[in-house]
Amino acid sequence: MSERRNIFIHGLSLTLRRFPALLWTYVFNLGLALIFSISFHSQFASILDHSLVSQRLIGGFDLGTVIDARLHLYDASGGVTVGSYSAIPLYLLVYFLLVPGTLFCYQTKAPARLSTLLHQGLLHFWRFVRITILTLLISGLILGPLFFLQSKWAAHVDDHAVGLRAFLATLVGYVVIFLVASVLRLYFDLVEVYTVQLGLHLRRNGKSDRRVRRTLAPAWRTLRAHFSQAWLVFLFLTLLGAAAVILTARISMHMLAQPRVWPTFLLAQLGLFLLLLTRFWQRGAETSLALQNPIITPAALPILPIVGRTDPVDPLHPNHPIAPAPAFPGPPIAEPISNPEPASPSLDEPDLGVFHRDPKPPA
Repeated sequence: MSERRNIFIHGLSLTLRRFPALLWTYVFNLGLALIFSISFHSQFASILDHSLVSQRLIGGFDLGTVIDARLHLYDASGGVTVGSYSAIPLYLLVYFLLVPGTLFCYQTKAPARLSTLLHQGLLHFWRFVRITILTLLISGLILGPLFFLQSKWAAHVDDHAVGLRAFLATLVGYVVIFLVASVLRLYFDLVEVYTVQLGLHLRRNGKSDRRVRRTLAPAWRTLRAHFSQAWLVFLFLTLLGAAAVILTARISMHMLAQPRVWPTFLLAQLGLFLLLLTRFWQRGAETSLALQNPIITPAALPILPIVGRTDPVDPLHPNHPIAPAPAFPGPPIAEPISNPEPASPSLDEPDLGVFHRDPKPPA
């Protein structure tokens, strides 16, 4: 068992020490946003370029005008606008490439270079695809009935309450769904962390261990044993990121009436960057928890010795070669015996002088 650390502080330390991973993820997300904003700009321009309603967006910001224009685009395209779903595959591609590499750098001493992130992302690509499919299935089975009950509860509240009381009663149901969803997200985050950790071990065939199913039980044990600590940190960082986005969005809304757009853009990007930072912080805290509770691997099977190798055995590496024993050991070498003491000289007869004692002289 490794040394116990505060996952909140250690998670932040891992995030800052692998800060390039956060920067590369932000750059890719920003690039995707800019690419798909071009299609939205052309769509809004087709409606607002020749309309007096657009003045409400030039001299000030009217949120109702934006929503109304969005609804017109939605109706004109038959319910789907250009770029509505085309960004999802690219976003998932970036996720499957950068997240495994980030978790690998968090768990090892490898620097968070782009080449390292992409290389590890390619190695873990299909493993994370399987985890995502499993997440969607289990989340659908658990959250689906909860959303159904929430709709029934909201209808019941509308029939028996109004105003603030109805709003708070309906909000309680959404809070319950949010808390359950956060537990599911935390669990599958741990599954992803343990999947990367398991990939650091080798199987009997010398290949990386890619069995995602072997991470489900360790992730559950870790979550159950450290639920209060891990869940509170996860919720706090989630709310912290949401608060950063809300605060920067509120400030930028008041700045949209200015003739210059770049201050608003920078402020909005600051909020999104802080949101991404808290998400990576969550990953760091989860990695810290997984490092303190490593996945249990079975004992390594006997491995044939490699002739000529004298490397020491590494107990952390199950397939590390051991030093070969001699094939034909020679006969045992007897331990040398020290020379005995020299024998006493033999006499023909006893020496009487040895036994003779002179009498003591009188005083």
